[in-house]
Amino acid sequence: MTGLARRRFDAVIVGAGGSGMRASLQLAEAGLSVAVLSKVFPTRSHTVAAQGGIGASLGNMSEDHWLWHMYDTVKGSDWLGDQDAIEYMCRMAPQVVYELEHFGMPFDRNADGTIYQRPFGGHSANFGEKPVQRACAAADRTGHAMLHTLYQRNVRAHTQFFVEWMALDLVRDDEGAVVGVSALEMESGEVMLLEGKITLLATGGAGRIFAASTNAFINTGDGLGMAARAGLPLQDMEFWQFHPTGVAGAGVLITEGVRGEGGILLNSAGERFMERYAPNLKDLASRDVVSRSMDQEIKEGRGCGPHKDYVLLKLDHLGPEVINKRLPSIREIAIKFANVDPIKEPIPVVPTLHYMMGGIPTNMHGQVMMLASSSSGDARGVPVPGLYAVGECACVSVHGGNRLGTNSLLDLLVFGRSAGDHIVAQNLPAQSHRPLPQDAGEQSLARLARLDGAANGERVADVAADLRRTMQSHCGVFRNQQILAEGVRKVHELEARVARTAIGDKSRIFNTARVEALELDNMIEVAKATVVSAEARRESRGAQARSDYPERDDIHWLKHTLWHRDGNRLDYKPVILKPLTVESFPPKARTY
Repeated sequence: MTGLARRRFDAVIVGAGGSGMRASLQLAEAGLSVAVLSKVFPTRSHTVAAQGGIGASLGNMSEDHWLWHMYDTVKGSDWLGDQDAIEYMCRMAPQVVYELEHFGMPFDRNADGTIYQRPFGGHSANFGEKPVQRACAAADRTGHAMLHTLYQRNVRAHTQFFVEWMALDLVRDDEGAVVGVSALEMESGEVMLLEGKITLLATGGAGRIFAASTNAFINTGDGLGMAARAGLPLQDMEFWQFHPTGVAGAGVLITEGVRGEGGILLNSAGERFMERYAPNLKDLASRDVVSRSMDQEIKEGRGCGPHKDYVLLKLDHLGPEVINKRLPSIREIAIKFANVDPIKEPIPVVPTLHYMMGGIPTNMHGQVMMLASSSSGDARGVPVPGLYAVGECACVSVHGGNRLGTNSLLDLLVFGRSAGDHIVAQNLPAQSHRPLPQDAGEQSLARLARLDGAANGERVADVAADLRRTMQSHCGVFRNQQILAEGVRKVHELEARVARTAIGDKSRIFNTARVEALELDNMIEVAKATVVSAEARRESRGAQARSDYPERDDIHWLKHTLWHRDGNRLDYKPVILKPLTVESFPPKARTY
């Protein structure tokens, strides 16, 4: 047995963003001992950057219905979303929003005191007929308000936070059950084993594998790397959402709420070009459609600026009052990062990598799923004992090929809560911990020993920069066979380079160079899963837009991809088209 220090909890949660803290709240309030690990202080988790709102059919502004929200989500997903999970999420939406309101979240209000809701891309009334106001917002700082609200509730519930700790690897026993994680305390450099009867991954996205991203530097896909090294598959990793509006050159997010409040996109001729691509919803079509339309305008020479490489987002016509009240942070971002004041002039924007639709496969309770060896179990597979995943790192497949705006915060709340309820129901205090395997933690110690023992090698920053550039140019908004095949080859070359990295600083205390090297181990797994899955999928669906296969192919490709690290191989499983209680929405062409 390795001589690592050990601590025991009922549940170990990796990640203190919206989903991790929503789950930990259920557990802590039920009296369980909960450890929440976070690389950064909890309120610095990337949920804090979410701007636009939480989608829920409250119907405060005009008539709305959860079934319409479900239709929009299925259509947005380009029919790759699982309709049972989508129904569950859309039905639960009003409940989790009201719950958050009761926790003290400062939503914007209407004159009658109800929660203010703004229009958002892809949100429609009566199955696509007209736009509807469904996004519950706190100005343009919704994620910020939500994260602080959840953190305060967790403090009240005595959740135990391990701040500036990095989880390294899952610990699995001989039967394949997850019994905890090995983790690095950044401050001291000490590695410890945290044992849990349940381990829950809530590590967020991995947008930092791309060069231009709205994601924070901490978004390195740690949970996915841990799952892949532990022999678990990653699902639908070819689907990455490019947000239509990142600040050109900086990548900082400009919320879709700007277009929800009436902002419009213009090309170099001053033309409102979205009317050509989506005559009905125009600037509020779904994100993949808007991103591709912008890319098309730029490719065809109608971009703005000296290099004609961006388009303009105009909001000065909304007036200073609306901008300062509803979009105060956006004005600040535009002034700081684009050097323009949106009250007077338009913001230069370009599609920027934003969100990971794929992830660790789970069911609606957040249990991580593996394919069943026989036909037993449900279509999602069989649960991995002791392991859950929620939030952006998980793929319960409510987002499919393209996430609907505001469904990210909703996903965190609904499935964080659902996983929490499922764990509480198991009466963990009455169960004992499974014994740790003999070699617990050895994989992590070997990874650290390699870094500490390497006298010379490649710089981590150089390899990471090459990885980001490779993913940006070979797995971007538009893809084809030649570009993707080249991408697969380059990512495999980069994998060999990752194994040869070295760090100059060998100290123990708060060694950020070591942390970045460990993050690169996770990023390379995510990149391999992404580019291998994308190369294999020969169709265009949602965010996977291929110029050589421009049509969606439901006959051959209406299925989920499962990537396995072992041998870089792919499996597939069916999309669940049958909802829980209502009629299925059969696939049809997407028009906005």
